[in-house]
Amino acid sequence: MLVKQILSSKPTGKVFTLAPHATLSEAAALLSDKRIGAIIVSKDGKHPAGILSERDIVRELGKRGVVCMTDTVDQVMTTKLIGCTNADSADSVMQKMTDGRFRHMPVMDGEVMIGLISIGDVVKARLSELSMEKDALEGMIKGF
Repeated sequence: MLVKQILSSKPTGKVFTLAPHATLSEAAALLSDKRIGAIIVSKDGKHPAGILSERDIVRELGKRGVVCMTDTVDQVMTTKLIGCTNADSADSVMQKMTDGRFRHMPVMDGEVMIGLISIGDVVKARLSELSMEKDALEGMIKGF
């Protein structure tokens, strides 16, 4: 399965972004409100400068306490983004996420972000693919 297919199966293609000067408190509120695990940091919503996950916020809270919540997201975000394209396979994306120990990946078309996929999206797609393969094999064996 390709990333393009995973994106098309998502209920919404909306990628939530925050400006680099937004606070961690604002980021936490958006994560909670939208029930998502990561936010892309971008000045224009199309060119990612970084990514901020719930884990990043928890890590800062653990180190410094609530005082960190007034920091801006660009002080805490991950700037070395690893992305994928529509043409990448679910297996290759899953491998990148596993190797890098992260759960969210921007989908890029050149320098422009066109979507965001999570490890949950990839696992769901892979399970669906395996189920279809199983059904096809059962059909062949049973003569359907």
